[in-house]
Amino acid sequence: MLQVFLLILGLILLIVFSNIFVDSSTTLANGFKIPKMVIALTIASFCTCAPELAVSFSSLENYDVSIANVIGSCIANILLIIGIGSLIRPIKIETATVKKEMPLLILCSFMLCLLFLDGKISRYDSLVLILLFLLFCFYLYKMIKRFKKIEEETIKVNKLKSFIITVFSVFIIVEGSELVVDSTLYLSSTYNIAPKLISMIVIVIGTSLPELMITITSAKKGEFDMTVGNIIGSNIFNICIVLGLPILIFGGVISSSFNYVDLFMLVLSSLLFYIFCKSKMTITRLEGLMMILVFCLYYSYLIFF
Repeated sequence: MLQVFLLILGLILLIVFSNIFVDSSTTLANGFKIPKMVIALTIASFCTCAPELAVSFSSLENYDVSIANVIGSCIANILLIIGIGSLIRPIKIETATVKKEMPLLILCSFMLCLLFLDGKISRYDSLVLILLFLLFCFYLYKMIKRFKKIEEETIKVNKLKSFIITVFSVFIIVEGSELVVDSTLYLSSTYNIAPKLISMIVIVIGTSLPELMITITSAKKGEFDMTVGNIIGSNIFNICIVLGLPILIFGGVISSSFNYVDLFMLVLSSLLFYIFCKSKMTITRLEGLMMILVFCLYYSYLIFF
């Protein structure tokens, strides 16, 4: 009963503080006169990846869990989370996102697949991923610098208060997701399930809950930059840092559990995201439904094959 209570408590914390986070981060962006997309690509995405980073560092001895944590999260973030968000409200996309941020995401996804074709990722491979992340950081720097040249009406807000609330809400979101993951793992520990499968289902979905709740809340409020930026930033951070950093520190990983289907799905999810965004600069409900359908087909493959 205690684990059930913790599971429910974790879900409540996720719902409540995701709403607080979206409001406070929007206020923070206005106060510092920086794009909401930057907040989404940095504070939102990096902090909500904390569960994945913790899992990655703690599961390096079990390579299947570590790799599933990243590949599965990237696929779920796009196909499931963006799919659900677009069902709530069609997601409008900025031109700059399609031309600059999404190609970076596709590049990172493709590079991970290319490096993993031989079934392993070495320290040298992780350096490539880290360099891609530095390229992403340079792009963010240029975005902020370019935006500051645009004159806009000064909005008076309590910046310190908004920053504290934003950081605190992210902390609670991460803690809430850990409660959900831990309690779910405990409740499912009596079943004899392969590490890859349990990781792709329980850990991946569980650690993606912060992104899911922020996306749902952002979609309801029409904060599309927050919705899209959170997912793009999360996936880039997952690939380059959540996987790359532990490997750089502790050494390479080898896995035979992952095949070309998993790698194909990683690239396909990013390409679908890009194609649907570019078509009408909007991800429609129908396209969101297609994303969810592809996600369900992939997970059916994982479970039954």
